Amino acid sequence: MSDQNPNNYSRRRFMAQTGLGLLAFAGMPRSLKAMEGMQAMPKLPPRQINPNFKADVDIELFCKPAILPILAGRQTQALQYTARLLQGPKGVLTDIPGSYLGPIIRLHKGQKVRIHLHNGLSEATVTHWHGLHVPAEMDGHPLYAINPGEKLVYEFEIQNRAGMNIYHPHPHETTAKQVYHGLAGALLVNDEEEAALGLPSGDYEIPIVIQDRLFDAQNQLVYVRNMHDRMMGFYGDRILVNGRADFQIDVDSRAYRLRVMNGSTARIYKLGWDDGTPLTVLGTDGGLLEKPETKPYMMLAPGERLDIWADFSGRAVGSQLVMRSLAFSGVLPKMGMMMNHSGLAVGSDYPIFTAKVTRKVSDSPKLPHNLSSFHHYQTADTANPDKPLPISITEAHMAMLLNGRPYAYNDVQEFERIPVNTVQLLEIFHAHGGGAHAGQEAEAMGHGGMGMGGMRHGGMGMGHGGGMGGMGMMMSMAHPIHLHGQSFQIISRSANTANADDYATVSEGFIDHGLKDTVLVMPGEIVRIIKPFQDFKGLFMYHCHNLEHEDMGMMRDFLVV
Repeated sequence: MSDQNPNNYSRRRFMAQTGLGLLAFAGMPRSLKAMEGMQAMPKLPPRQINPNFKADVDIELFCKPAILPILAGRQTQALQYTARLLQGPKGVLTDIPGSYLGPIIRLHKGQKVRIHLHNGLSEATVTHWHGLHVPAEMDGHPLYAINPGEKLVYEFEIQNRAGMNIYHPHPHETTAKQVYHGLAGALLVNDEEEAALGLPSGDYEIPIVIQDRLFDAQNQLVYVRNMHDRMMGFYGDRILVNGRADFQIDVDSRAYRLRVMNGSTARIYKLGWDDGTPLTVLGTDGGLLEKPETKPYMMLAPGERLDIWADFSGRAVGSQLVMRSLAFSGVLPKMGMMMNHSGLAVGSDYPIFTAKVTRKVSDSPKLPHNLSSFHHYQTADTANPDKPLPISITEAHMAMLLNGRPYAYNDVQEFERIPVNTVQLLEIFHAHGGGAHAGQEAEAMGHGGMGMGGMRHGGMGMGHGGGMGGMGMMMSMAHPIHLHGQSFQIISRSANTANADDYATVSEGFIDHGLKDTVLVMPGEIVRIIKPFQDFKGLFMYHCHNLEHEDMGMMRDFLVV
């Protein structure tokens, strides 16, 4: 894929149509206008084994239907990843006991990995390695989706530093459904820098995958009942951890390492201990921080991960500590909050899991003062310090858009073409006009041709020229924006003062000093990031990780050339 440069979509195709066709086009909803004339997603032949690739680790990965015990009583129909190690060291695959989640895949920096994906579903699928820096054709782009019964071979070298990544489906328009029904798993990368720290491991390193689900009276999963469930995102009324309800971990009176992932399709959590004990954070999406950070709580949006040091030393046997999602506001419009019928309101206070001390021990590892080192980019290091690439968020009627357009294959705009081996400044913001960021919007949208600058004033955008205005502000919600490829660094956040009260309920829960691949952007907030586009050419997606929004079209491609 790295040598294939799709042609950009051109306005001239519209001009070549008949007058009747243009009249019909003028009457279309804007989301449909943007797709008119664009190429359908092509079907590529499944990639096969490269005999010249010498794998250190060789895995068969199966996605298939399953019937599993999740709640008491009747078993639940779900989807599940299973795996088999063909070649590699012991410990590459670890099943999570009693869970529908896929096995934990544990790899080491520098290993060459081959994974054979077998599609046992009744529809097309493809697996994305969320957080990994891999070639475009290995990234799980919907272009590479395989039909039922087909097999796709991935081959790549682990270039990431130590950290927790995710593997999950990424087929066009069905990602959320497949993830919701069970297809997800954790992929842990280890390296020598991490190993030298002596962090808790084995039984003292615990995965915590948080998901919300809705079940009917027969214990079957319920998903997306109406358009509101798509527009706001789908929210369940029961919290599962590692695929189990009412999750409890029995712990010794010592330090643990909790590898936490938000595996929900839409729900945002504000994690905090019930007794007010601060959270000690070792790392975020892209691996370890330079030093541990202590926070009163942590926000965790879909696709984000946290590496938490949890020390139960000095706690009495029988004592309990409950991780909760604490109360907050502002991530959904008030209309959406009122229509949330799941029974577990977004932003309310509820338990996630319980840690119970069951054994007294005398020794425990000490929290390291220093954790890791990595390069910090400055704005001066970027190829575009005065003209950030825009990622504008629009909540339109019946459509979720990025840069004013829904996702479509072969629709790369000029400013979405990125020279390989460059470092870019990007700005993520809400595109509806007015408020404190109107001037910032105009600056970020100042791209010529078919870029957002042209669309914004030509009727395709949803800014001032697009007429969203007050309606857009009423619909505004928080969005976790995920960029495929290498991790990025957050260099600034600026919040709209009109949302100050809501923002105050979440503002202490962000860590912006580490490496990230997903960032929660609150309503009215402007987030600037620096992202390298190194090593690999081809299509790399960027999208909202509210997966219902992604499936509605809130996704675009960067073409690295």
